[in-house]
Amino acid sequence: MNSINRSYLFAGLAVFFWSTVATAFKLALKEFDVFQLIFVASGVSVVILFFILLIQKKLPLFFSQTKKQLIFSALLGALNPVIYYVILFKAYSLLPAQVAQPLNMVWPIVLTLLSIPMLQQKIRWINFVALGISFIGVIFISSQGSIDGFRNINKLGVGLALFTSIMWSFYWILNVKDKRDEVVKLLTGFIFGFIFLTGTVLIFSDFNFPKGIPLVAAIYTGIFEVGITYVLWLNAMKLSSNNAKIGNLVFIAPFISLIFIHLFLKETIFITTFIGLVFIVGGILLQQIIKKPS
Repeated sequence: MNSINRSYLFAGLAVFFWSTVATAFKLALKEFDVFQLIFVASGVSVVILFFILLIQKKLPLFFSQTKKQLIFSALLGALNPVIYYVILFKAYSLLPAQVAQPLNMVWPIVLTLLSIPMLQQKIRWINFVALGISFIGVIFISSQGSIDGFRNINKLGVGLALFTSIMWSFYWILNVKDKRDEVVKLLTGFIFGFIFLTGTVLIFSDFNFPKGIPLVAAIYTGIFEVGITYVLWLNAMKLSSNNAKIGNLVFIAPFISLIFIHLFLKETIFITTFIGLVFIVGGILLQQIIKKPS
């Protein structure tokens, strides 16, 4: 198999796994509280990422980090997994999966806006058009199939789902400034995050974890939300001769995700969810095809 075919294979697997995690979130949250879920998922991610580094023979890079890098990783670990996933899982606990998952997708638009002050990047009027298109999608999704859906929607859940886009954008901007190996950065941040989460569970929850399907879903989240899937995606991008084509494949994930949400969570998928998702993805893709100003 040549490198191009391998890149599409890795990207396809990553998209498939990311399509399933919204369903896993909801299955786990049936019995786990938010803090327990992110604790278990983060712990599993740490183990997976450690073995990936071991297989890649990159452990010397992990153990040669400077004090300054470790402090920076502690900051990143506080953002992701702690703050980001606590807010995200709380949003999922308050909303149907078909609402929470698309709303979490607007982060590329938010990232563009935050890049103006944080990365000194210029923005064009068409970027605001893209933002407006995605916002129309948010309105459609929040309607849950009808005007009456606006009255029934959990507004806190919607606000939290959208706020995760701000948290993820901050994390991405800070992460892109760090030139360490991607897996080394992720593992180090998650180790600090796991330490923080241990104290969080002690204070706000307990270590009496549910068993059965919710536990399996929590472990699945740790494996496929971050660990293996993230590395598959990185390898796909490295092997690809056209990162833009590979990168755009990720926008298939939310549509496939609706199938899993319907099959396993038995949610009735509203036509407004699909329409809203088209608007959100359309706004993001419009932004991506805009040429950077000279």
